[in-house]
Amino acid sequence: MQRRYDFEAAHTLPWHAGKCSRPHGHSYRLEVRVEGPLDQRGVVMEFDELDSVVESQVIERLDHTDLNATLPNPTAENVALWVAEQLAGLPWSVIELWETAAGSVRIER
Repeated sequence: MQRRYDFEAAHTLPWHAGKCSRPHGHSYRLEVRVEGPLDQRGVVMEFDELDSVVESQVIERLDHTDLNATLPNPTAENVALWVAEQLAGLPWSVIELWETAAGSVRIER
């Protein structure tokens, strides 16, 4: 099963030689895929269960924030790794973070 979540956040990459060295924002899209054996209900986990964890552990903490306050170097790769750490208790198999409509980072377990 897979779910998509959207959030808005800003960041600055001071080391960047281009315009990303200035404060700017993105409309992020986070996709989380969970895999595993079906339980007695016939699901790996209910969508509501996944939503509850992702919303409380990730979305509520990042939406409409300055990512530099959470991560010292908030590249798409580092944000995706941070998300993976927050969701370590879930049976996720893929986390994909879209920073732009054309660019994403994918982590597989």
